[in-house]
Amino acid sequence: MPYVNVKITREGATPKQKAALMQGITNLLAEVLDKNPATTFVVIDEVDTADWGIAGLPVEEFRRRQEAAAT
Repeated sequence: MPYVNVKITREGATPKQKAALMQGITNLLAEVLDKNPATTFVVIDEVDTADWGIAGLPVEEFRRRQEAAAT
C-alpha cells in the first residue's frame, strides 16, 4: 500500500492539475513497481512560500536572486 506525500508551494495549482499529479503518480507506481492503484494513496500538501526555503533563503528571495543573476 504505497503512500506518497507531495509538497508544493501554495501558488495556485488547480484541482485539475492536482488530479493529474495524483493520477500520474499512481500510474507510475503501477508501471514501475507493479503497485495496485486501488491501494495507492497520494496526498498533496500546499506550503506557503514564506514557509519554504531553498539554499537558506525563503523561496521568494531565492527566486528574486535567481532572476537578478539571469539578467
